[in-house]
Amino acid sequence: MRDVTNIICKQTVFELIAPDSTVTVNVELTYSFRDPFAVEASFRTGNSQPVVWVFARDLLADGLTEATGDGDVTVAPIGHGQVELVLTSPSGHARFHADAAELSSFLEHTYAAVPEGAEYSWLDFDAALTELLDEKARD
Repeated sequence: MRDVTNIICKQTVFELIAPDSTVTVNVELTYSFRDPFAVEASFRTGNSQPVVWVFARDLLADGLTEATGDGDVTVAPIGHGQVELVLTSPSGHARFHADAAELSSFLEHTYAAVPEGAEYSWLDFDAALTELLDEKARD
C-alpha cells in the first residue's frame, strides 16, 4: 500500500479585493495524497483560526487559462499574470487576486506527484469507508 500521508504545501499571498482597498492575506495551499482530487486553501487573517476552503484541483488548474466554476468557487485569469478567485458562502463572498505563476508552480508539483487521470489509484476506499462509518458512529 502507498504512503498516503504525504502532502505538498506552498505558502503564498493573495490580495483580498475590498470595495475601497486591497488587503494582503497569507494563504497556505495544501495538496494531500489522501484526497488527490482536492486542493485546500487556508486563509490566515490575524490571530484567529484560518478560514479553510477545499475545492477541486482541476478547477484551480483550469482557472489559470479560462474562467471556470459555477458554484461556491470560481477561478479566472484576469491578465498581468494574475488569477481571480471568488469564494461564495451564505454569509457573503470574497474576491482574491493571486499570482498565476505561484499557483502554476504549486499545481506542477501536485501533478508530478499524482498525474492527471491517476487520482483514483491513490484513493484508499477501505480507509475512506472506515472513516465515514466512524464519523457516523460518533454522531
